[in-house]
Amino acid sequence: VKRFVSRMDNTTDGTWDTLPVRLNDGVLQTLDELKFTHMTPVQSACIPLFMSNKDVAAEAVTGSGKTLAFVIPIIELLLKREEKLKKMQVGALVITPTRELALQISEVMEQFIQKFPQFTQILLIGGSNPIEDVEKFKDQGANILIATPGRLEDMFRRKPDGLDLASSVRSLEVLVLDEADRLLDMGFEASLNSILSLLPKQRRTGLFSATQTQELEKLVRAGLRNPVRITVKEKGVAAAAAAAPVQKTPSRLSNYYTICRSDEKFNNLVAFLRQHKHEKNLVFFSTCACVEYYGRILEALVKKVAVCCIHGKMKNKRNKIFADFRALKSGILVCTDVMARGIDIPEVNWVLQYDPPSSASAFVHRCGRTARIGNQGSALVFLLPMEETYVTFLSINQKCPLQKMPPVKDVVDVLPKVKAMSLADRAMFDRGMRAFVSCVQAYAKHECSLIFRIKDLDFASLARGFALLRLPKMPELRGRMFPDFTETTVDTETIRYKDKNRQKQRQKMLKEKEENPTKRIFVKNKAWSKQNNKKDRKKKRSAKRKHDEDSDVDDEDMKELLNDSRLLKKLKKGQISEEDFEKQITSKPKSKQKAKGPSHDDSEDV
Repeated sequence: VKRFVSRMDNTTDGTWDTLPVRLNDGVLQTLDELKFTHMTPVQSACIPLFMSNKDVAAEAVTGSGKTLAFVIPIIELLLKREEKLKKMQVGALVITPTRELALQISEVMEQFIQKFPQFTQILLIGGSNPIEDVEKFKDQGANILIATPGRLEDMFRRKPDGLDLASSVRSLEVLVLDEADRLLDMGFEASLNSILSLLPKQRRTGLFSATQTQELEKLVRAGLRNPVRITVKEKGVAAAAAAAPVQKTPSRLSNYYTICRSDEKFNNLVAFLRQHKHEKNLVFFSTCACVEYYGRILEALVKKVAVCCIHGKMKNKRNKIFADFRALKSGILVCTDVMARGIDIPEVNWVLQYDPPSSASAFVHRCGRTARIGNQGSALVFLLPMEETYVTFLSINQKCPLQKMPPVKDVVDVLPKVKAMSLADRAMFDRGMRAFVSCVQAYAKHECSLIFRIKDLDFASLARGFALLRLPKMPELRGRMFPDFTETTVDTETIRYKDKNRQKQRQKMLKEKEENPTKRIFVKNKAWSKQNNKKDRKKKRSAKRKHDEDSDVDDEDMKELLNDSRLLKKLKKGQISEEDFEKQITSKPKSKQKAKGPSHDDSEDV
């Protein structure tokens, strides 16, 4: 395996005409129109190798210009083909983990293929009707496919609808897996294996990522033939590359952290965003429910600023919201990790991490949404006092040094306003409860469980920070008292929905409940942040058995019952014969055989 190490030196690596391979005039013209006068190191390393028919596995810091490093070779390799691609022949396939990233790559590709009308491309992503994609493919054809794994796998199964994609990809020249480690993190391994099995072995493959994992190594071995490994280092560390891993976030990115209690966190966030109104900021939360809740609150509290929300459970709206935010000069995008990888949003000033992400590598990718291709940018993570050791962990584990930021100035308590919003609209009250529950559950499954320990979490302070009117009924809180949390004096059942239809539905449901007060059985859930051990389960079973038999069985009968079960176990293990078992069971006095159920002897007496 050949290795190639480049370094990021002032983010450029010469002009395009210094490449050892000559680029097509149409490609050079497009680069000129897009004002890309110089290459980045990942581009100068990958393009010549790709164009000389080598497989490439590239690891480069996020925001280093990886998209052009494969878009240009795709076009060049397709132009080199002796036989022109027919309408339904796919020459290049790009697989990427999220719709937003696929959309972005498609936009870049579109700008280049305008100069080459012989090529057509199609975007295959979720959020639209798959039948429409099938019809579009059949009608227009496609030589370049840009897709997310789920939709692509679906398209391979559309032969009954008249699309034979397996036949179309036989002419494949180039496969690109972008953000490959994220593809595996998101559980697409089975889909990828299924897709790879349908592709021709004689192809060029490029694998691009910001982090390397063991799973990724397996994929490299399975999908690439004797690849050239490219590692693009930050300036000043190329010489030390062999000695130690290097910083994985861009060097022009300033990484900060701030320490504040759970009930002060949101006030600090609002104060910070109010002070950076004229900038473009991303705010990451750990769950979709938190995005829904806090996004709406920020809309109301940070005036005269566009606030957009994106999370993984949004179906059709995501693509439009993403495009709208990219076009804004300033604004706030509230999101989950769906936005953490490879997404290029112009001029992002601050990436704010309200919750630390569930994995350390996701931290790197979240930060990498700013300071892209040599621009300046800053990232700030909010940590609780007990979480400060995470800073050391990130420095060692992800080579991502953080510096402490002075406390945010002019912090105002906005939580009473948030409570008022929940009192005014049941929808907001519901969102707050769901967000709190989801946040606790996300905390419980953090991969750094030694730092983020649910037993150390101050639930009262957290609930105050969510501006809850009361604590939700959830297993983690069952049987515990929280004197530091004051519930509202208002009966929360009386809070109405602002939406008249929803309120009407609720009243109808309450009326039905009143008229048919059928007894509901509630199954008590065990907190999934705690594990049931065998001892607990045994105790429960024993207690249940005793409870079930209490009314009919006295102590002596109980002893006999236990003795019988011991004999049965001995028989099963082969420690006693069936004759011995029968003898010992039937040799008891008749008086002791009451209420035992119909054994053979009893049935003869009846």
